[in-house]
Formats: sequence, C-alpha cells, structure tokens
Amino acid sequence: MKLKSKPSSRMKKRYLLLEGKKEDAERAIIDYIGVLGYTQANPIFVGHKGEKLILSIDRKKINNVRAAFELYGRIKVLGVSGTIKGLD
Repeated sequence: MKLKSKPSSRMKKRYLLLEGKKEDAERAIIDYIGVLGYTQANPIFVGHKGEKLILSIDRKKINNVRAAFELYGRIKVLGVSGTIKGLD
C-alpha cells in the first residue's frame, strides 16, 4: 500500500533564474546564510536554459537567498516565479 501525503504538507517552492555558475551559487548561499540556512532553503538545481540556471528554493527563504546572491556579486537573479514555465 502506498502512503499518500496531504497537499498541505508539500513543500512550496519558488524558482529562480540565475546568471552565473552553479558552484558560485552554492558558495554564496553557504557563505552568507550558513549550513543551517542552506538546508532550510533546500536549494535544488532543476535545470538550465543555455548559460542560465534554474534553482528551486523554499518560498519562506527566498529573500535570504536573494540577499546572499546580491552580497556575493557573481550571481545575478534574472527572475523569480512559482512555476518553471513562468520564467520564460
């Protein structure tokens, strides 16, 4: 028997369209938010569009992650959306 989870227990995510390298994005989050903040934000690299990366983040931590990218300087946030198709 397969266990089902309620829709309310599902993690709500936001998707960021980034310009930069994956390693720089990970380093920025860890340096400015810390390891605990990194795990709470739960960043997952979903894919890429040419030179641009798509990053999935927990919606409660989106402001912290965007601030980390602004302070780091090598990562530029091009857009934020609730769906991947919304990043076009």
